[in-house]
Amino acid sequence: MPLCRCAVVPMRQLAFAPDNMSNIRKKVAFHTLGCKLNFAETSTISRSFPGDIYERVPANTKADIYVINTCSVTDIADKKCRQAIKKFINLSPDAFIAVVGCYAQLKPQEISSIPGVDLVLGMNEKFDIAAYISDTVKKPAAEVHSCNISDSDTFNPSFSIGDRTRSFLKVQDGCDYGCAYCTIPMARGSSRNPQIREILDEAERIAVSGVKEIVLTGVNIGDFGKSTGDSFISLLKELVNIDGIERYRISSIEPNLLTDEIIKLTVKSNKILPHFHIPLQSGSDKILGLMRRRYKRDLFVSRVERIREMLPYAGIGADIIVGFPGETDNDFTDTYVFLERLPLSYLHVFTFSERPLTVAESLPGKVMHGDKERRSKILTELSAGKHDEFKRLNRGQITEVLFERTRSDGFITGFSSNYIRVEYPWQAKLAGTIRKVKLKNITNSGRMSAELID
Repeated sequence: MPLCRCAVVPMRQLAFAPDNMSNIRKKVAFHTLGCKLNFAETSTISRSFPGDIYERVPANTKADIYVINTCSVTDIADKKCRQAIKKFINLSPDAFIAVVGCYAQLKPQEISSIPGVDLVLGMNEKFDIAAYISDTVKKPAAEVHSCNISDSDTFNPSFSIGDRTRSFLKVQDGCDYGCAYCTIPMARGSSRNPQIREILDEAERIAVSGVKEIVLTGVNIGDFGKSTGDSFISLLKELVNIDGIERYRISSIEPNLLTDEIIKLTVKSNKILPHFHIPLQSGSDKILGLMRRRYKRDLFVSRVERIREMLPYAGIGADIIVGFPGETDNDFTDTYVFLERLPLSYLHVFTFSERPLTVAESLPGKVMHGDKERRSKILTELSAGKHDEFKRLNRGQITEVLFERTRSDGFITGFSSNYIRVEYPWQAKLAGTIRKVKLKNITNSGRMSAELID
């Protein structure tokens, strides 16, 4: 694996070094692209900026400092990152622009070539960004240093708090799977995690803040324990004993790591929500093999059937990639028929994006852009139909909803335990609370209406 370069680019001499600030707090804004893991890490980075020196402001307003946490899962993600960087430079031309995250780890020189960017940090350095800014404004010299992320055993604890109704808690980082299309191991390194006690301590800190739901995040969270001799099920069994946290949602888990024991614990514990997001990527065994996935589709079927057997109303989602090299029309039809028959709740459909230095980059059988777009549209429509079917299945069901703090068209909304978006006429007192409801009908917004029953 190539050495990843993390660049600190030449700095403009800035007039707001903290020791020159007097009593004027400088405005800092944070912008996150990508996954829930990135949101957890951005929130942690933001807490490293002392409140007596920095004032946090929304990212769409003028600020003195912008911190952009990037994603690089597709070429579209890279494009969105570049657009965001240029947007903030144009919004506040004199601002200090710091770029961190996966895109910064993989392509620092590409980012540093954008006029107006001041600081580019890779994965290990980004958590010290406040210190980097403090030090760098005093030493405006070009500097480049290396970090070989593939050798890293560093785990930077992260969780979000105060940003949303739910908290994202990072329990694992990195991945050892080496799927043919993926650059994440290059950006984040090998699978690793902290000791269970460290995560419990963070969950307790979240509980003290009043947050009721934690979303467990990571790159491959089912792999938790690989670096410490623990297991994901052991972590779950400890987390449910934390007072104050009423709900845990598993963000995503590989089908080969979703064990019967995890499903049974979900049945037994009312704290672990009946919602499973399981990456599939293709319904064709041929394409799964080309992708270097660690299972065949029959294993995925067995996981879905086991969940439905034990939790009939559970939400079950799947990731699908269309247009992978070698995917013929027959292979796609095979995938479509496979998915159509499965009792899934929704699909996340991704159009294959060729990433540099991956195995897929050199595979034959490239799929034309038009064919990829057509296949994506077909599966997106299938997903919409499945989600409506799932909502109809849940009519009349009693469930619990965590209501969010924002108002939308006169309604307060939130997610049910099994991940259905629910709406109720706005009542400010419901914000941030978990309430028992009876699900009623699908509304014009695509959400479900509800009746409060407690």
